[in-house]
Amino acid sequence: QTVRWHIELQPWASPTPSLNYEASRFLKYISTSQISCEHMNLSSLKGYSETIKKPWSVCLDERFSLIHRIRSKKCRLYSLGLGNDDNQFELSMANSGCEVHRFDPSIKSAHIQQGRHLWHHRLSIDWRDPNPAIAAHKLHSNTKKLGTVLNEFGHQKIDVLKADVESAEWKILENLILEDVVEQIGQLVFEVHMHWPGFEVSGNDSTVVRYWYSLLRELELKDFRLFHTYKDLSKPQMFLKKEAFNASSCYTLSWVNTRWK
Repeated sequence: QTVRWHIELQPWASPTPSLNYEASRFLKYISTSQISCEHMNLSSLKGYSETIKKPWSVCLDERFSLIHRIRSKKCRLYSLGLGNDDNQFELSMANSGCEVHRFDPSIKSAHIQQGRHLWHHRLSIDWRDPNPAIAAHKLHSNTKKLGTVLNEFGHQKIDVLKADVESAEWKILENLILEDVVEQIGQLVFEVHMHWPGFEVSGNDSTVVRYWYSLLRELELKDFRLFHTYKDLSKPQMFLKKEAFNASSCYTLSWVNTRWK
């Protein structure tokens, strides 16, 4: 298999590059469900309390594997965060019998187990592994790619990957696509940030939005379908540092891998 170094960019939305056209296409894309999901509420699971601050929506419809894996206590959730203290979703998944791994570089110890099903790891999931020459003095560097972590943990599949990584999500998503790690994931729930291009995303505004759109189209090519969009009105209503396009700076997007039946 040939290694891919970059994603395929979609054609421009208009004959000449235009932020208005790119933003319009992109925002319409993330606001349009590609597949319907009837059951997205974890309240049907036992041990669940209704205090989730944000709708981390997963699809619990019978035609997809997640609900069956929860019932058979075989489900696995990876949660990527940066100093986030809202663990309600992770706790509810753990209470329902899922094996839950939280990755957050601000955790005090390298690995902490909380209850039977919840682990906290002092690790930052990144889009590149540390340079071994630089990391040599640290036996275990705390920055790793998701594919590396899966190999080290001996995990073949993740039922749900949740990410709230404050603008690192674009490059992490790109890495998951380029390395085919995304095919090992059943559902993605990502908070995406649009107030600036994101870490290591370069180019002018229209180029950035075309790149974002192209990334999400790559997910679609890999049989992921968007089933839920949450527009966060509590965050600044900014799009690339402009109050424009009636856009929020932050959306939570949920996809299901339709290959995982």
